Amino acid sequence: MLIEYIVGLSGLIAAGLFIYGLKAMSSPVTAVSGIVTAGYGMVFVVGATFLNLFNISPDARPHLLVNVALAVVALLLGCLWTGWRGRTVQMTAMPQMVAIFNGMGGGSAASLAAVSLLSDHATSGLHLSVTIVGALIGCISFTGSIIAWAKLDGRMRKPVRFGGQRIFNAALFLIALVLGALTVMQYATPQGVLPGILFFAAALLFGVCMTLPIGGADMPVVISLYNAFTGLAVGLEGYVMGNPALMIAGMVVGSAGTLLTALMAKAMNRSLTNVLFSNFGDTASSAKGPEGEMKSADPSDAATSMRYASSVIIVPGYGLAVAQAQQKLYEFVKMLVADGVDVKFAIHPVAGRMPGHMNVLLAEAGVPYDMICDMDDINDSFATTDVALIIGANDVVNPEALTDKSSPIYGMPILNAYKARQVFVIKRGSGTGYSGVQNPLFFQKNCTMVFGDAQAVLSKMVEAVKALGTA
Repeated sequence: MLIEYIVGLSGLIAAGLFIYGLKAMSSPVTAVSGIVTAGYGMVFVVGATFLNLFNISPDARPHLLVNVALAVVALLLGCLWTGWRGRTVQMTAMPQMVAIFNGMGGGSAASLAAVSLLSDHATSGLHLSVTIVGALIGCISFTGSIIAWAKLDGRMRKPVRFGGQRIFNAALFLIALVLGALTVMQYATPQGVLPGILFFAAALLFGVCMTLPIGGADMPVVISLYNAFTGLAVGLEGYVMGNPALMIAGMVVGSAGTLLTALMAKAMNRSLTNVLFSNFGDTASSAKGPEGEMKSADPSDAATSMRYASSVIIVPGYGLAVAQAQQKLYEFVKMLVADGVDVKFAIHPVAGRMPGHMNVLLAEAGVPYDMICDMDDINDSFATTDVALIIGANDVVNPEALTDKSSPIYGMPILNAYKARQVFVIKRGSGTGYSGVQNPLFFQKNCTMVFGDAQAVLSKMVEAVKALGTA
């Protein structure tokens, strides 16, 4: 009896640590401590679970010890692999790592559902229904996250689309629902096994088919959505197993993922159905494209302009992460600040390849949090700023989103970098952004391109500012 109380109390304590950790993760200042706190909660509840060994009858222990040994091996393998990946992953690979880790959570929830369905103990119709719903959501999150990982990792470079795809996907989802209902109705009968197997196959396949047509530019929203799916699936399976820690953790993660998904969709001024079913990026924004020519300058010229400016706003994008140039950028920024230049960073909610990607990137470089501003807080400042420096960003500063109703990104809120007195853009080439839409900002009179890898360009900028200081 004492062990049962301890195990139950451990779930409550762990849930409290999860909630506190998630709350702390809402601020860059406390994000690291929040992750550590939530991790302690997970270690605590996993450790307490093993106390159930002392509450098992002696006759059942030999069989249980085999499962415990397998669980320990799985924990060791999982901890070693994820710990190694977490320490060695490059910042450019962080989005796909988040996607695949999230998929593992969904797959675990689906596996719990499968084990519950295969167990011999009597189960109520409500528990069976909840188990099936959790399995469906977990399967979709599992295979959908794998496809998202493949897209982000460059293994699938183009969306897979074909005629009648939406009808096919809808039919597949309906088939999964029917098979799930048959599994519930025929549970514990010889005829109940086949519908269950077919249900899991249809659910896993639907996760793949649902994600294949979604463009890469929408992956941040998709990752957030599947995170919510995983949390919901875990919460449902926690209810089935009577595990308060799983229920609370799943509900917290699911609700947080849902809110984040809504915020991401709002930041793009698009509904979630539009993200999932609009074939974003299929159409060209303009038949003729922007008029004029791109002007280019040397890194030293751009650095000189910023050295003698009063204010500079920097817009980081995925190109900064690709070049691993965040440390060099902050070195450049510190030199400007030392010379009396007011420098701020402007972060678009969907910049990069996952929610908060740019915030993590700048935090890794040691940029103070008070220099980092959200879009709504800084957008009005561009009009009075001397220089806007854009590094590897494209779609989030594209004024076509405000003016061209035929553009696929029309209506998406952007950073108003085009309003600055002078705009410098560090970019490898003159190609389009991730959405496939050309940016007319690069052709404006107040915009100058600085072509090259961000790491190399910023290194030259640092040298130029140093030379000005010794001149």
